[in-house]
Amino acid sequence: MKVIQELVAHFDRQGKLTRKEIRGLLDQGLLAADAPQRIMDLCDQPGNTYYFRVTGATEGMVWGTDVYTGDSVLAAVAVHAGAVKAEETAIIKVTVMQPLTHYQGSIRHGVSSHAFGRFGTAHKVEAI
Repeated sequence: MKVIQELVAHFDRQGKLTRKEIRGLLDQGLLAADAPQRIMDLCDQPGNTYYFRVTGATEGMVWGTDVYTGDSVLAAVAVHAGAVKAEETAIIKVTVMQPLTHYQGSIRHGVSSHAFGRFGTAHKVEAI
């Protein structure tokens, strides 16, 4: 599945796939894997993109706003980012980012995120 995700992400970054084409791959079950609790181990290369099936949660530690630390709980990040509602299952797009020197905390969609200093891995989450 990771190879398929990498290929789709490559063509998506180049603008060669439409949202409808990506949605078609997702609907066929060819693209999204169940989300891990955290994605720190997948955040080794900024720009990498992953598609996950996640059930939104309001509990779990979250650090950052818009860009989150790699050790943040992905189900809570997805709700905080507005990509999924609490207890709703949906497909999200996770993009590995360059780590920040400071992560800003905030409250969004019933999830509190915390501020944090430098952390080695980072990502952002979007709805599909």
